[in-house]
Amino acid sequence: MEEKFDLVPLLEYISPSSLDYLDWVSVGMALKFEGYPFDVWNSWSQSDSRYNAREMESKWDSLGHNGATPVTGAFITMKAKENGWSSNSYKGNDGNEFLGWDDEVSAARDYKFIDKSWVEGQEIREPDDNWKPVEQLKTYIQTLFKNDDYIGYVMKSWLRDDGKYSVSGAGNYTRTAEELLNELEKYKDEKDLSYIVGDSDPLGGAWIRFNPLDGKGVKNENVTEFKYALVESDNLGLEKQNAIMRELELPIAALVYSGGKSVHAIVKVDAKDKNEYRERVEYLYKICNKNGLEVDGQNKNPSRLSRMPGVIRGDHKQFLIDTNIGKANWEEWQTYIEDLNDDLPEFESLADMFEEDPQLAPVLIDGVLRRGHKMLIAGPSKAGKSFALMEMCIAIAEGIPWFGFNCERGKVLYINMELDRPSAYKRFKDIYQGMNVPPNHLKNISIWNMRGHSIPMDKLTPKLIRRAQKEKFDAVIIDPIYKVLTGSENDAEQMAKFTNNFDKVAAELGTSVIYCHHHSKGAQGGKSSMDRSSGSGVFARDPDAILDLIELEVTDSLRKQQDARAVANFYAAKIRDEKPEYLNEIGQDDFLSAPEMRKHLALAFGDERAREISGFELEQVQRVVKLMTAWRLEGTLREFPKFEPVNLWFNYPLHYSDDSGVLKDLEPVGSEPAFKRGAKKGSEKNASEDKKKERLEARKDKINLAFDFLIGDREGIPIGELAKGIEGQPSSDTVKRWLQEFPNDYIKDKNGIVTKVLKALDGSGNEQRGSGTQSPESD
Repeated sequence: MEEKFDLVPLLEYISPSSLDYLDWVSVGMALKFEGYPFDVWNSWSQSDSRYNAREMESKWDSLGHNGATPVTGAFITMKAKENGWSSNSYKGNDGNEFLGWDDEVSAARDYKFIDKSWVEGQEIREPDDNWKPVEQLKTYIQTLFKNDDYIGYVMKSWLRDDGKYSVSGAGNYTRTAEELLNELEKYKDEKDLSYIVGDSDPLGGAWIRFNPLDGKGVKNENVTEFKYALVESDNLGLEKQNAIMRELELPIAALVYSGGKSVHAIVKVDAKDKNEYRERVEYLYKICNKNGLEVDGQNKNPSRLSRMPGVIRGDHKQFLIDTNIGKANWEEWQTYIEDLNDDLPEFESLADMFEEDPQLAPVLIDGVLRRGHKMLIAGPSKAGKSFALMEMCIAIAEGIPWFGFNCERGKVLYINMELDRPSAYKRFKDIYQGMNVPPNHLKNISIWNMRGHSIPMDKLTPKLIRRAQKEKFDAVIIDPIYKVLTGSENDAEQMAKFTNNFDKVAAELGTSVIYCHHHSKGAQGGKSSMDRSSGSGVFARDPDAILDLIELEVTDSLRKQQDARAVANFYAAKIRDEKPEYLNEIGQDDFLSAPEMRKHLALAFGDERAREISGFELEQVQRVVKLMTAWRLEGTLREFPKFEPVNLWFNYPLHYSDDSGVLKDLEPVGSEPAFKRGAKKGSEKNASEDKKKERLEARKDKINLAFDFLIGDREGIPIGELAKGIEGQPSSDTVKRWLQEFPNDYIKDKNGIVTKVLKALDGSGNEQRGSGTQSPESD
């Protein structure tokens, strides 16, 4: 059954004195409707100056009997929100909710150590008539308070219709521990406490607050230190309550018999503020409840009253049973509890394992990753990491290779943290189509679109496990992890806790966990693949496999070569699609030459159609080549031998293996030594001149290619016609400007006719202008 939302902490945000009569009554109606007892409304109402103890219970009995629409807990939630409460107002030490309203992490842990049916009760001996009430209260105060602490206590009570006694009014809260101790010393021989704290009703007893106050009131905001919490339970006999509290080693400062059906344990929590106080009280109550001690949940607030030792209550005495028992402090006790419930495996003998010969986990990605293991993919921005992960999803789902590594077919959950839903589905479709893979096993891929719903990994883990438990995924891919980080990525301790969540997912679901992370800032080429991920070194040590993408420095000559290859392939594809019969006229070497394929294009389609094809469509092909980036995939593996680096081109939306091997000798970006990088900076002028020279050569190549293609038997070509034949079809004015850069190669006469300068070798082997050429135009 789902745990009920607790409205009591929300009452701290609602001051009764700030409400009119109708709203005050509505709070009571809401509490009653949600099943809370009278004491909750009564206790909360006491801080209002209009509070009248004798009218409260009759008013409570009348609530909800007028036939009107019921007031629910939503009214209290609304009022609390008006005063600053929110569902995440309560935060733990790390800024995250601890045992919050939607927390499920703790559900996975049992925390049950004690079977109450087997616990032997521990006797509580009530003092005889010679007891010393003054000594009782003195010991209590000295144990719990400092001299300058203000102490709140209530001596007056009133009898309710059900025969129980309740506190009457706020009591005294203006005396310090030192003042009370001086009075106790002064009247140390007295048989009761009336001279020190006043008379109490012998049937009702008396109460004292266990946390120090500021001397101005008794509300939670008047508490100055959140030192203690109250554990009270009456579901068991007194002896068993006493025994379980001791068995749990609760860090008890004072153990008091209430004079009724319960033992009151004043437990050391030593919280730094109200939020941590609530965190620790929730944890304390959970441990007690799990172990058979059903704690009264209405005692959570720090200004709560407990029974005062040293007074009579009916037929019994309220007295100190013990002080300072159990663990010394909260930290020691919590460590003890966590150690008891560590869920760690038992020791195993290597001899037994030799006999058993346990089987290794099945392989998911050949040579890289096993099922149930963890893998990190790291790289800089624009490396296409998300595309690579989606390609991996498809490869596993369809049982096909990924980057050359064979994948076993299986089910994949892709946790999409970054893209909106339509973009994610479009990208998957584009990749499927780009890979030219039939989508035969789409049901093997599930997507959890979490953009706008990101929560820290420690909160996501239990929800993921619960939702995926029945799906039997072979791989869970989280992209990217910065969306679910808990704590600083540079803090090793916090990142160790963070990555432990991946172990939990892998263990609980029997799945591989694959996650994506980014590189640190700066050049990465000189680093090993293990050291490139941003943040703590935990990211390098935790995964079973690290795959790292690093960019390669593509040279201008290689880019030019790829451009020529793409142009040649483009022309060949056009001929294959529209004039396949012409393919027999093309030699094998011609398929690799862009100029030769351009000639074949003209022969196959005619000059005009060839120029059309060489226009916009070719520009798009060349633009793609210009934007292509080169990458090297390296691996650091725990379960497999190191593989040879895989070189890839990334051409949106896919990565392509470098089948030709042209990327093999390229260096990663930033891999050159510092002195070389410095030399580059010192030769920027030379580099600029080299680039200018390359641009001129490229223009000259374009002009030569067009001129040779168009000239035929003519001596010259009109500049307009030449411009249309040049790749990209620049304007005539642009071509005229280009020709002026090559006066020794081309001449344009006054009629706009362009001719090529004929060159011959002189007797010394040097080029000279041939005779009979036209003179340059002199405008």
